[in-house]
Amino acid sequence: MTTYAFRLPPGPDTVAHAKLAEELGYESVWCPEIPAFGHDIWITLARIAENTSRIGIGASVLIPSYRHPMAQASAIATLEQIAPGRIRAGFGTGFTGRAGMGKPSLTLAYVRRHLEQVRGLLRGEVVDIDGGLAQLLASEGQLPQRPVNVPFLLASQGPKGRQLAKELADGLISLGAPAPGFDTCLVSIDGTVLDEGEDVHSPRVKAAIQPIMALAYHFKFTTDPDNIADLPKGAEWMRSLESVPEHVRHLSVHTGHNLDVSNGHDHLVDISAAKEMTFTGPPDELRARLEKYKADGATGFILGTSGVDIERELRAYAKVVGL
Repeated sequence: MTTYAFRLPPGPDTVAHAKLAEELGYESVWCPEIPAFGHDIWITLARIAENTSRIGIGASVLIPSYRHPMAQASAIATLEQIAPGRIRAGFGTGFTGRAGMGKPSLTLAYVRRHLEQVRGLLRGEVVDIDGGLAQLLASEGQLPQRPVNVPFLLASQGPKGRQLAKELADGLISLGAPAPGFDTCLVSIDGTVLDEGEDVHSPRVKAAIQPIMALAYHFKFTTDPDNIADLPKGAEWMRSLESVPEHVRHLSVHTGHNLDVSNGHDHLVDISAAKEMTFTGPPDELRARLEKYKADGATGFILGTSGVDIERELRAYAKVVGL
């Protein structure tokens, strides 16, 4: 059965949004690990767990360099004790969280080692971490009995990452095209549902999708800054950014990342191609796109939007998918 989840950025309203998602019938909610942009992910997920009763609770995605494997394993086990059977953990190489600190994405080798260490600890094994032997030593009742069998998923777009997901994880999270051959393949897609009479240039729609469209500019700045002019209005966007001292430009770029256009540059982002580049459109068009994803291997979807009106999109997407 196809599952429908919603991605919620960790912040002051996340618990209320998670409770609404549960009421509306979503299978799960997922929060990204983006500490520079809002609340801590594990505190947020624990608050969701204690304020809901049914809905699945996922991290999408954890960035391995943020936490020691022992701290990561303990956090996962703690959450599993609070909400048994409702927890799942997604991992990734970290674009947003790393680029916002001026760092490149992690290597797959780093991610592999972290997943193996955390999985081993949750199984109750003795694990080598930085040359020292470690194990979850919690007495009976302090953590769930080992093994703690929380599903692991890996977010990846490339063939090497997807092969790693098949080797070490219980499923794949894809930011776009799904991949065949996975029992669990969750497609993460962001946008807004158009009401009758709206188009991408309608004021409400523009406010909702411009922060999402800006991700292409953030990515281009991070990976290929010399060719930002290839993007619509890219040269104008870059001229705005050049007013910021070069050594801290990455901080300016990622301010409000995927949430708003408060950084002083993203209000220039062109939104003409929003229906092609985001999950935006009238309900019938979005349903057709979901069917195509399912035909290509998607087993579920993590729907999301910007930070402009999350409650509106929770309700609108629920109607689109028939919850």
